[in-house]
Amino acid sequence: MKIGEASRASGVSARSLRHYEDEGLIVPGRCSNGFRDYCQSTIDRVLVIRSLLESGLPVRLIREVLPRLTDGSDAGAEVVRGEFLREVQSYRDRLAARIAILSDQQAALDAYLREARRTDR
Repeated sequence: MKIGEASRASGVSARSLRHYEDEGLIVPGRCSNGFRDYCQSTIDRVLVIRSLLESGLPVRLIREVLPRLTDGSDAGAEVVRGEFLREVQSYRDRLAARIAILSDQQAALDAYLREARRTDR
């Protein structure tokens, strides 16, 4: 399928598909006219990539683990799994820190609003 069809099938923009290709995450085939040709296995891979990106993992790690996640082999699975879990834990910890900061800011704004409303009466 051409890039527009692949975009609709995967829910990923054509621009993102080209970016994934530039990053070495996917390698679509080529038609005789040079147009990209996406097969179903590439679309399936795009869905995995999208899921990993949405979970906050960097392209660098996705590039490393993706072949092992999609080729069905267990070669090096424990090493990849350990690195993958550390990266996910690190992202979760950064997210928790951001949430804590935002919660503190929200509490400060709530206190300000309570005080402002009290003095307006």
